[in-house]
Amino acid sequence: MNSSSFTSDLTVSLRYLAVGENSAVVRPSIGGGDSASEEGAYETRSVKMRSARSMETSLDREGFFLANQQTQVTDFFSETEIASIYEKELQSLLTDITGAKRVEIFDHTRRASSIDTQRQHGIREPAATIHNDYDDASGPRRLRDFFPQEAEALTKNRFAIINVWRSMNGPVSNFPLALCDASSVADEDLVSVPRVSKDRVGTVQMATFNPSHRWCYYPDMQMNEALLFKVYDSANDGRARFTPHTSFEDPRVKDATSADRQSIESRCFVVFE
Repeated sequence: MNSSSFTSDLTVSLRYLAVGENSAVVRPSIGGGDSASEEGAYETRSVKMRSARSMETSLDREGFFLANQQTQVTDFFSETEIASIYEKELQSLLTDITGAKRVEIFDHTRRASSIDTQRQHGIREPAATIHNDYDDASGPRRLRDFFPQEAEALTKNRFAIINVWRSMNGPVSNFPLALCDASSVADEDLVSVPRVSKDRVGTVQMATFNPSHRWCYYPDMQMNEALLFKVYDSANDGRARFTPHTSFEDPRVKDATSADRQSIESRCFVVFE
């Protein structure tokens, strides 16, 4: 991959939920070399994938924003470093960008494209189907899960769930994160689907194909770059609320196994005045 990759557009294949499918179920992988199981009918579509490096985006318009932040974490597999260093970095970053009065990090998901790395660290594979993490009901329910005593008070104000995605191992040369411009997504494009994991049953949104969708990604993401994207917003006033996303295989990469994408995705409650 050379510098031209920062500006060139691609045609890639993405996996959508089939139109009319109403019995889908998602069973996420546990990690360590297994794969997610997705019941139901799906379809693969060719879409234009635009580099977002020349775009000016915002969390409230497109639903995503790329920030530069040098991290002091040296080992993203260290729970101690995540708790003592990284979460404080994320709280500072999100407070600065959103102006929120409170930021709470509640989950970290590590992924790798190499099955050897998955097995070595017990982590999951890149997500391969377009989805958004929460819907109208499951966003507030997740807040209640973590803050049952405060939930009633917290939900009186606007709150959002923002994910922060970062490379853990140098530049991402394959299986990058792709984001669908939230302003190009119609309400009817998103379908709520049960997500059945080993410890709880939640709900995600899957996307059905719409030719109006505008897909973007950031080529060759570095470790000092943090990609923020909004997966829930309690405000229903026209701003971005849900941001469909997935990974994709870059057709320019000749040896898909040569570059091991390693990433960490942190889910954060952001509470406003």
